[in-house]
Amino acid sequence: YHPGGNNMSEFFQVLTPQEAWQRLELHISDIGRTETVSAQDTLGRVTAMDILSPEDLPPFPRSAMDGYAVRAEDTHGASEGLPAYVQLVGEVPMGRPTRLRISPEQAALIHTGGVVPRGANAVVMVENTRRVDDFTIELTRSVAQGENVVQPGEDIRHREMLLAKGHRVRPQDIGGLLALGISEVTVFQKPIVAIISTGDELVHPEAKLSQGQVRDINTYTSLALTIEAGGIPLSIGIIPDNYKALREAAQQSLEKADAVVISAGSSVSTRDLTADVINSLGKPGVLVHGVSLKPGKPTIIALANNKPMFGLAGNPVSAMITYDLFVGPAVNRLGGSTGMPIRQEVIAQLTRSIPSATGREDYVAVKLLQKDGETWAEPVFGKSNLIFTLVRADGLARIPLDKEGIEMGEAVVVRVF
Repeated sequence: YHPGGNNMSEFFQVLTPQEAWQRLELHISDIGRTETVSAQDTLGRVTAMDILSPEDLPPFPRSAMDGYAVRAEDTHGASEGLPAYVQLVGEVPMGRPTRLRISPEQAALIHTGGVVPRGANAVVMVENTRRVDDFTIELTRSVAQGENVVQPGEDIRHREMLLAKGHRVRPQDIGGLLALGISEVTVFQKPIVAIISTGDELVHPEAKLSQGQVRDINTYTSLALTIEAGGIPLSIGIIPDNYKALREAAQQSLEKADAVVISAGSSVSTRDLTADVINSLGKPGVLVHGVSLKPGKPTIIALANNKPMFGLAGNPVSAMITYDLFVGPAVNRLGGSTGMPIRQEVIAQLTRSIPSATGREDYVAVKLLQKDGETWAEPVFGKSNLIFTLVRADGLARIPLDKEGIEMGEAVVVRVF
């Protein structure tokens, strides 16, 4: 601990999770670096510019059914008891243009996706027809103009917005890109997140433990969470609990990465150490030092050289929850996404009461159960240094700031892992 450091514990002012995020959100935007990748490799990537449709889709009127292409007016009043009759003039070939032209009281056999021939403006489904002979078709149902026909541009029109800048690409988006012949897409590069674990007691996970030592797991859970958030993790390793070593590691991390995560101890002294190091690296320094959150109250959120920095408690449950609430959204924003990362949430009834205190947002690990068609949440209680409370859980039940706990049988919102 450096002798000239400020004791940050006096500034330990607790903010709500929403207030804490808003303080950081004002200062971060996309990293600006882009690259061009194959459209088929864009899953989870974020578009770096608006993508407009280069053409109408479909580019021609296309049948939505197997049946007969007709003029709708020739089917008026047709029914089982009083069918209409049309003359079969041919079959529309699949995958090729057609030279057929439909005149009054004529029809052409057509298959799903076939080009609707000129003169026709509707398709009668095959199940609403009967073949009388080789050239005569009986229609037992009328159709309206345009019925069972996909019109040019009905899926998307030329120059219409396909994907806006900042959109995280999904499987269906890839299908849409390739359907329009778009084979390459400009996306934001993934932000690099440096991950530092501090603690004289930490050893590599493969090490044989001596008494008083613990294996470093926060590095690896943070690595996985970074990948899940759309970033590239950069492991800095285990750093001793002293000012010089931590400052050197944090300085190097800022030079190499777009964000820095420091997983530290939960004691006031180690919080002060992390805060002092961050404040020494650039303005404005620490923005948030304490969040009304359990677990996760000691969280530090900061900005140095326009790059977000985070001090997370060393307890693995606390570190994972605060990463999910603050670091993940920051990585998402750095990566160019205009929306917040979406965690699936379900409403479940509690199998037992959960105590809480007003003015604090609590997250409790729960296992989800199905009973008689209803979803129930069974708390998995454990201290915030017990990683297996999360391993055994399916998600986190959120107890709002204004609630003094939730009673057994009450509904609770569960953020699903």
